[in-house]
Amino acid sequence: MRFGALGEEAAADLLRSGGYRIVARNHRCPRGEIDLIAEKGELLVFVEVRTRATGAFGGPEETVNQRKQRRVIAAARDYLAQRRGPAKAARFDVIAVVDGPQGPALTHFENAFDAGP
Repeated sequence: MRFGALGEEAAADLLRSGGYRIVARNHRCPRGEIDLIAEKGELLVFVEVRTRATGAFGGPEETVNQRKQRRVIAAARDYLAQRRGPAKAARFDVIAVVDGPQGPALTHFENAFDAGP
């Protein structure tokens, strides 16, 4: 399993332990990709997972720049256009995964960015 996939699996486990239900993984469209899509109650959460071997050069979350945010937002709009069912509130989260000797350390940044107007 590739390194990023291990980080995504650890992030999915973290979300499940927090009461989220994973509804999709790696949703792709021509304009972007979303690593994880989860539901919790009436909330739909689009999650970007960033995995790094070390935090020596800053946190993984710092790599989610405006360009990446636009690509995640585009993929979220694509997902919502295809989705059936009642409308739900949406949120964009980032989960930073840093590998370490005791295993991965995860930080969940809720509402890390928004889709704007």
